Amino acid sequence: MQIVDILKAAQQQNSSDIHIAPGNPVMLRIDGMLVPQGNQVLTNVETDNLLSPIVPQELKDVLKEKGELDFAFSVEGFSRVRANVFRQRGSYAAALRILSYDVPTPQQLGIPQSVVNLTTKMRGLVLVTGATGSGKSTTLASLIDVIAARDSKNIITLEDPIEYLHSRRRSIVAQREVGKDTLSYAAALRAALRQDPDVILVGEMRDLETISTAITAAETGHLVFSTLHTNSSSDAIDRMIDVFPPHQQQQIRVQLSGVLEGIVAQHLLPMVNGGRIAAFEVLLANNAIRNLIREAKAFQIPSIIQTSKREGMMMMDDCILQYYSQGLIAPETAVAYAHDPVSMASRVHLYY
Repeated sequence: MQIVDILKAAQQQNSSDIHIAPGNPVMLRIDGMLVPQGNQVLTNVETDNLLSPIVPQELKDVLKEKGELDFAFSVEGFSRVRANVFRQRGSYAAALRILSYDVPTPQQLGIPQSVVNLTTKMRGLVLVTGATGSGKSTTLASLIDVIAARDSKNIITLEDPIEYLHSRRRSIVAQREVGKDTLSYAAALRAALRQDPDVILVGEMRDLETISTAITAAETGHLVFSTLHTNSSSDAIDRMIDVFPPHQQQQIRVQLSGVLEGIVAQHLLPMVNGGRIAAFEVLLANNAIRNLIREAKAFQIPSIIQTSKREGMMMMDDCILQYYSQGLIAPETAVAYAHDPVSMASRVHLYY
């Protein structure tokens, strides 16, 4: 058994992730569930033999030193794969995610048009939020590809690792990988500001310096895209503010209220006929939203989204309810993923 055989089996079964670890059979995540592939339990030696060929030679010492490694690789005639290889109990294990060579279009991903419209902004900050594995990086790659195909821009992406490869169309797209092309997001972002960018993608805002520099970049005339691990737009705002010490938070609120253009929160929901579909919450920064950010009242943002649907905003639960009414998801799924499960339970019963 070779890694390419596992990848092909995963692709044939529409698996999103592959888990390889000694003491277990190869496991595929299919529609959110882990499914074993046969009964063969992998030994330490078999696991090492599977994983060793995919780890880049120049990164093997890093893996040995740190015990974990993120990277991506291509399989000719197949696809790209994102990998996390890590040491556990003296041997190695891995989680692999299959990526497409082609960047999905917003239409293929079901991204609302109001979100796609954010790509026409000349400056500002656009955030995509959600749990790990919710498709944030795919959504961002799709939006960046829209800009690259439509506009003549200098686009710089900072990623860990690089997942989708953007072809050079009307735009210049420079893709930099943290740990390979640059030391950190913060260092790369500081350097990007000296590289005459129009658009900057920051794969993840993890620390105060990166968040602060991203806000500065948006203030100085750049369109900045990034991600956060939060479940809603209001949580994303609070998360960014809370990174800063108390004496700086009001100033950051003022800055953020001035540069924020939109926040997209997303979940991947299992569908009744197999596969998964992305559900979205969409916040578009208007005067009311900006005032709430300045006044530290992010908790009131959902009420603004609810009353601003004509502007293109969308509540997560409304999106989920729409999928249920279209027969795409089960009522149990609608309730499980809703922000307000009690309300959703009563709403889905209206459609029985």
